[in-house]
Amino acid sequence: MLDKCKLLPKILLLGSLVAVAGLAQNVVPGTLNYVEGSVSLNGQPATSADIGKATLGQNQVLATQRGKAEMLLTPGVFLRIGNNSAVQLISPDLADTRVALLNGQATVEVTELFKENRLQISVGGIMTTLLKRGLYEFNADQPRLAVYDGEATVLSGDREIRVKEGHQAQLTGAVAVSKFDRKHQQDALYAWSNLRSEYEAQASAQSAQIIYAGGGPWWDGPGWYWNPYWDTFGFLPGDGILYSPFGWPYFSPGFAYYAPIYFRHGFVAGGRGFAGGRAFAGSHPGGFAAAPHANVGGFRGGGLHGGGFGGGGFHGGGFGGGGFHGGGGGHR
Repeated sequence: MLDKCKLLPKILLLGSLVAVAGLAQNVVPGTLNYVEGSVSLNGQPATSADIGKATLGQNQVLATQRGKAEMLLTPGVFLRIGNNSAVQLISPDLADTRVALLNGQATVEVTELFKENRLQISVGGIMTTLLKRGLYEFNADQPRLAVYDGEATVLSGDREIRVKEGHQAQLTGAVAVSKFDRKHQQDALYAWSNLRSEYEAQASAQSAQIIYAGGGPWWDGPGWYWNPYWDTFGFLPGDGILYSPFGWPYFSPGFAYYAPIYFRHGFVAGGRGFAGGRAFAGSHPGGFAAAPHANVGGFRGGGLHGGGFGGGGFHGGGFGGGGFHGGGGGHR
């Protein structure tokens, strides 16, 4: 059982935020979770005031010019589009979620996917089914699917073609599959998606800690949780710790004890700091605040899971000692 006395410094800090984490909300696929620059929702301008409120209806279109946007699909699945891109929500059902990329680029980050979820992305009439947690990038202008992590099937005529991680498929006539360099093919949309994933992991960790600090049983289970301090929906797993394909951790409330504290715009307690803010020392035996610099041997270490949390275990030298994953590799 977790020791609430050891969590007291976190509770005191989090107590300054009022109602940051509410109950799980019934968020339908198509909910707008972030916009920047020139974005439209079914032909009408979309602004930051629409975040968390506006929802794309069936067959409606989310489009950008010089801008970017993020849309929620099933719990734990984020769809992001870059400049001069457009997606149409074909089916908003949780058990049958289908999106068409009309032009431009999109990434789909799948942190959790249940066997009951059918998640499909169409490009030029060719349908791709996402089978596993992972990171997928689609390009409609040069019809292509790139699987950075995970696994998918592409329907070509009456054939299903499997595309595994580290492989790409040309989404034209006769679908061709080949290997690609996952490191050198990373582009601006990939980098922005990574940054968004990092922010959402921070917001989710904060929400999980506040739910835990509030006491009581954990009934709500996995789902989207609105965090007004971060102006975003975060994802909370039902149990344990899940990692995004970029390596950022999502904590369930039952495991929130292990999560560092994140305050938006530069106050970080623990883990060596996601966001480059100040580290708050003394909140854990051995010292959460091993180093107040972003990503310096921190959560990402040397790769997606690289050096783990940064050093020597949860309790050994604090989060900055020898590594949540023992300093090992991860996905690279």
